[in-house]
Amino acid sequence: MNLRPVEPADLDWFFEHQQDPEANIMAGFTAKNPSDRGVFNHHWESILNDPEVTVRTIEHDGKVVGSVIAYPNDGYPEISFWTDKAYWGRGVTTSAVDAFLQEFTQRPVRARVVTDNIGSQKVLERRGFTVVGEAEGFANARAAVVKEYIMELS
Repeated sequence: MNLRPVEPADLDWFFEHQQDPEANIMAGFTAKNPSDRGVFNHHWESILNDPEVTVRTIEHDGKVVGSVIAYPNDGYPEISFWTDKAYWGRGVTTSAVDAFLQEFTQRPVRARVVTDNIGSQKVLERRGFTVVGEAEGFANARAAVVKEYIMELS
């Protein structure tokens, strides 16, 4: 696994990963229409041009398999990650989050995870994140209000 700065060609892979319905349901909070490339491009342009955002591409065996990002939210830096479903359960996300947290050293740092996304919860818990609150929000991918844990690493 390799973590590196985002290159323009990575966006094609990120967009492809976003097309997986199961991955969208697990993430919960996704674009209203994940297949709208214009919205995707606008979203990523704002991410890549924001000096307060740190984002890295996850590579595995030379292939782009996801991303890890930290951005300001509610007074805290918050991390989020997305990994191609083909790499779930293989330790790639765990390794990427570890590497990211070594580089991104601001603490406390938070993350949000839908309460039934056990895989992401485990990744965060094993890194030392603990639940510090709960929130509810409308999840486009589920077309429903869902509960999420707010987790923090001190």
